[in-house]
Amino acid sequence: MADDLSAQRPVSEIAASEIVETIPSALIILDRHLVITSANRAFYQTFRTSPGETEGSQIYELGNRQWDIPALRTLLESVIPHRTSVEGFEVEHDFPTIGRRTMLVNARKIFSPGAHDGSILLAIEDVSEERAARVESNATWRLTQSIVDTIRDPLVVLEDNMTIVTASKAFLTMFGITAAATRGRRLADLGQHQWDVPALRHLMEKVLPENKPIESFEIEDDFPGLGRRVFNLNARKISQPGNHAHRMLLVFEDITDRKQRERDALGLANEISHRIKNNLQIVVGLIAYEVNFTAAPCVPGYRAMQARIGAIAQLYDLISHSSHGRAIDLGDYLREIARTMRASLLGDTSGIVIDVVAEALDIDPERAVPFGLLVNELATNAIKHAFPGGSGKIVLSVKRVGEEIELSVADDGVGIKAGEAAKSPEKRGSDYVAIFVRQLGGTIVPAPATESGTTIRVRLPFLVVPPEHTVPLAA
Repeated sequence: MADDLSAQRPVSEIAASEIVETIPSALIILDRHLVITSANRAFYQTFRTSPGETEGSQIYELGNRQWDIPALRTLLESVIPHRTSVEGFEVEHDFPTIGRRTMLVNARKIFSPGAHDGSILLAIEDVSEERAARVESNATWRLTQSIVDTIRDPLVVLEDNMTIVTASKAFLTMFGITAAATRGRRLADLGQHQWDVPALRHLMEKVLPENKPIESFEIEDDFPGLGRRVFNLNARKISQPGNHAHRMLLVFEDITDRKQRERDALGLANEISHRIKNNLQIVVGLIAYEVNFTAAPCVPGYRAMQARIGAIAQLYDLISHSSHGRAIDLGDYLREIARTMRASLLGDTSGIVIDVVAEALDIDPERAVPFGLLVNELATNAIKHAFPGGSGKIVLSVKRVGEEIELSVADDGVGIKAGEAAKSPEKRGSDYVAIFVRQLGGTIVPAPATESGTTIRVRLPFLVVPPEHTVPLAA
């Protein structure tokens, strides 16, 4: 019988009925007296009631008058009579059956064909959890902002498109900008575009997708109201549990004063090194003068002393001209040692050539002294013993081998015959070589015997470091 009745109903009416029952929002229809004429299944399930308890009752009288809500009365009695529809009307209330809930009500007048008095369709959506999550999110945001504002160093939080979500009070105060002027803007667009540095932008683009933090990126520039400043930038990805959105925390550390102290200390150290070099050069000159009046057997000793002191003088000369701290470029150091040895031991007419082959490595001055003396001693030995004919080539080289540094001094001279080193009164300077190698914590690596030439290899612990590749910043 039910099937027969369904078959006699218009298709549009069947479709509308099915749609109403399918909609997840609670729906009720009120007549002009605000009496409920019908409701859908979602309404009965949401408010735990039945058609018998609902239909035919005025909405205010449902249950224990739980719908007699001032805000709802305002909507139905004051707003709806003068408007066709109302959307997003929020009602918060304690319902006896389901507790305190926040309902979003949409209302619309509907008219049946030929009827003058319309009905009211109410769509009620429970948005309690969404509102609670929003409240919690706002509370979390306020707490986060309070923490951010407490931190002394300026910082900003960025979206994945590099726009600013929030900036700390320290940031706003330091750069003389308002929160409204920063929020939603790209960092590169602030001020006079001081932060629009390609190298920085390239690193920041990797923080979120590759989770690569930025550590100690320096920017030096002129900032409005601040003057010339140096900032150390650190950035890392931040995320909230349960939230798929990721943001970036960027912290600005003003290191201007520290950098100035470092520069002052470097300038003082360079000045002292320059003065030490000048004093050593005076000593070298005095030795060269004494050689002119010294007996022939003593001249080689004086020359060797002159070369050793000259090597140390060149070290201090390099320190005094260093522009990136106290580290010494090994290639420059070896070339200076070679130049000094040509001047003190060989002269312009000598047929002995000294070449340098060096990887890009730096060494600290404390260990550069024994390193330079070691090179000087090995090269001096080669000059004295490898070339009885007065011509040949010496190559000074340094390279990294695994976690060690290999220094080699090679010549194409007559070579060392078996047992010759032990019979030599000077032992080819082996005593000094052993002392310097020991000071550096290194070892002498045996080189294969050859028909001609000698190569001395010394392996040193990784006391030499690659020079940092600094990225040019904005001019």
